[in-house]
Amino acid sequence: MDLVLEAERLGYDAVWCGESYGTDAVTPIAYVLARTTRIKAGTGIMQMPARTPTCAAMTAMTLQALSDNRFLCGLGPSGPQVVEGWHGQPYGKPIGRTREYIAIMKQILAREAPLEHEGEHYQIPYKGPGASGLGKPLKSIIHGDPGLPFY
Repeated sequence: MDLVLEAERLGYDAVWCGESYGTDAVTPIAYVLARTTRIKAGTGIMQMPARTPTCAAMTAMTLQALSDNRFLCGLGPSGPQVVEGWHGQPYGKPIGRTREYIAIMKQILAREAPLEHEGEHYQIPYKGPGASGLGKPLKSIIHGDPGLPFY
């Protein structure tokens, strides 16, 4: 943390934290944002297989709200070794999954309507095998920044 505080004192614009198969990126970034006042802090990257797009959107909105919009949202599909070896999910089609993931996050941040998405990788509300049938489209109860860039 001393290095981050020194970077802020020297006028650096941003710091980033990576994520792998041991540490997540969000927890240290939340800590950095809580301990600083000006420097931006970003996830470089949040691994998409580790959290649903709705969870990632909630995380981004919360960190933005708590930090006066200093959170930088870095996302990525990771690699097959981590996705299949650590998260236990098929790596599949990372470009298509990334496009859907970001489209869902943008819809949540825009808050124009309850979330509905029917794609190859994500179905929200879920209606597939094992569904209770009780899922319904929901809209975030907090306002996000529809212009939040993704890195």
